[in-house]
Amino acid sequence: MEVKITTIEELQPGEMIGITQQGKNILISNVNGEYFAIGNNCTHLGCLLSNGILDGDRVECPCKGSVFDVKTGAVLTGPAEAPEPAYELKIKEGQVILVM
Repeated sequence: MEVKITTIEELQPGEMIGITQQGKNILISNVNGEYFAIGNNCTHLGCLLSNGILDGDRVECPCKGSVFDVKTGAVLTGPAEAPEPAYELKIKEGQVILVM
């Protein structure tokens, strides 16, 4: 299933948004014109990563400062230990599309 999320004009480099799709909270990030999707609930306390700070390809949780790689969902700095799930995105006719 493919779901249109936003347009490439609406999500500029260095920006991120949080969405809910099929009961899953997902973080969509634009890193230098490349788009990535990982889970949006920190695996430590469940805080929304979309309320955190995006710095390049890293997002810092606003609650306890865990840092995740937005490309892979990997934990870069704890206290979180479990990675975020990663989701497939594609760009088609200027649309950012989530593949579920």
